Amino acid sequence: MKNRFLKIISDYRIVFAVYIIITAFSAFSKWKRGTGGYNNYLIFKGVFQNTVKQKNIFLQYPDMFFDSNHYGVFFSVLIAPFAIMPDWLGAVLWNVANAAVFLFAVYKLPFSSRKKAFFAWLCLQEFITAALYFQFNIALTGLLMLSAVYIYERKETQSAIAILIGTFVKIYGIVGLSAFFFIRNKWKFILSMIGFSVLFFVLPMLISSPHFVINSYADWYYSLSEKNLSNQVLGNRQDYSLMGVIRRILGRADISNLVFMVPGFIIFMLPYLRTKQYKNWAFQLMILASTLLFVVLFSSGSESPTYIIAMAGVVLWFLLQKKYTKWDIGLLIFVMIFTCFAFSDLFPKWIKEEVFIKYSTKAIPCIIVWFRVIYELLTKDFEKDYQLD
Repeated sequence: MKNRFLKIISDYRIVFAVYIIITAFSAFSKWKRGTGGYNNYLIFKGVFQNTVKQKNIFLQYPDMFFDSNHYGVFFSVLIAPFAIMPDWLGAVLWNVANAAVFLFAVYKLPFSSRKKAFFAWLCLQEFITAALYFQFNIALTGLLMLSAVYIYERKETQSAIAILIGTFVKIYGIVGLSAFFFIRNKWKFILSMIGFSVLFFVLPMLISSPHFVINSYADWYYSLSEKNLSNQVLGNRQDYSLMGVIRRILGRADISNLVFMVPGFIIFMLPYLRTKQYKNWAFQLMILASTLLFVVLFSSGSESPTYIIAMAGVVLWFLLQKKYTKWDIGLLIFVMIFTCFAFSDLFPKWIKEEVFIKYSTKAIPCIIVWFRVIYELLTKDFEKDYQLD
């Protein structure tokens, strides 16, 4: 019985099916609660509707939804097939589509079936958090992983497309370029980036106009600038980042992001000096793990549903280990408890409000893992010390 159970949970097809079921059920249950339950989906749907009407997609429209959109105008093309459906169906299929991108990326990772299943199980809690808010972060995580996998497979065009889809929707996607130094046919990649950038820039014009799309990019810049300032507020549910932790401990909301991002970027780039490690796939995947963590830990816009991205980085780091020490296992458990379950019923409400929210402590375990990843990238021999099977 025990062996049968282990065999079932070790089958990635089983956990993938669990993902799809949870995704569809959570979306439908949120729709059943009324517009307040699936407000984020209505915001996304509004991007398409307002693009067609050529209305500013970054303003608030209380008659349609609460809050405002922060995705680029290209998103109107992605959400269009779902936006024209009835809300219950569009919301469900939108969530399923995001999950499918993520699961396809997990499937493409160079791990055994057992490790792929383990990867998915460990990410499930953060996935559910993002899915309940209809977050594109789920698909973005998959796109970032695919961009690295495709580079290793020498599919430069597919990698460029994955990066650009993420970038044209959320600026985060640009970090997919962290694998640029591993590309063999750089010219093919660069030309693909240029060609598809033009295509993605033009596509929204088919449902609006060139003038509207150009203005939308200017509006996007102002929208993101204002959002960044509003995120840097002590005690809100944003800025769950390395910057947020330090700002909140010191009680200094005025500390600029650049104070953290400049040294953080330098640390992030240091492993690239180890050019002899470039050819090793494990090294490239560890760079991907660093990237997935970095993009969350150094963004003031990081909130709880964003951590599906960081958690994928944590799990990549863990699964790359050749031998698991008690410190590795302990650190993974630390992440699971204080990042994944930080806002669950595992902790009483006063701890969530007075500790986790007040000091952005959800970020702390991932910060520790990121520095561990950087240490390994700078010191380890990836041919001898890591494994992929």
